[in-house]
Amino acid sequence: MNSFFITFEGIEGSGKSTVASLIAKRFEDAGYTSFLTREPGGTRLSEDIRKILLDPERTDMCEKTELLLYLASRAQLVTEVIRPALREGKIVLCDRYFDATMAYQGWARGIGEELISRLNQVTVGNVIPDITFLLDLSVEEGFRRGPKHREKIGTRVRDRLERETVEFHEKVREGYLRIADRERERVIIIDASKELDSVLSAILRIIIDRFDLII
Repeated sequence: MNSFFITFEGIEGSGKSTVASLIAKRFEDAGYTSFLTREPGGTRLSEDIRKILLDPERTDMCEKTELLLYLASRAQLVTEVIRPALREGKIVLCDRYFDATMAYQGWARGIGEELISRLNQVTVGNVIPDITFLLDLSVEEGFRRGPKHREKIGTRVRDRLERETVEFHEKVREGYLRIADRERERVIIIDASKELDSVLSAILRIIIDRFDLII
């Protein structure tokens, strides 16, 4: 079987991390060789960068520094993990990838989509997802389910990006929807407001059809 690359995107609280891990488990249970990673992170160096990027105390980080740190983390992940795994014939799944930089830094931060597109190309080369699932829901619902809920029950404090304004996260969602509108073949919008089983079923149906798999 040929390798392929699947990414999962969405605003905070969209459930993409949970969904990515469950889809990876489904591949594993079906006997496929798959690998799940995340952004920022996925390598020792990239995880160190992640700590800096998400540290709520780093309130002095400027937008360009943030952008370049994300790109550095991604470059390391692609070189060290994703490209070798694809060459080995594995199914690679990634929780966030270059679309996140376009939505967060390119659109919400206002750095510019054209610049981000060029920088992403330099960073990843030809390592482009075969399919991207955009788990979409309202910012209000995302925060009710995700960051604020986790902080309320004491499992984790909100990170630096989760502490951004509602207006910022609305722009992130808008950025993601712009990407989906431009790249309708690659980016599939999934209604993340539905129950988890429904979301998983919708994604699995698309994967089965797109890649002709039995899972």
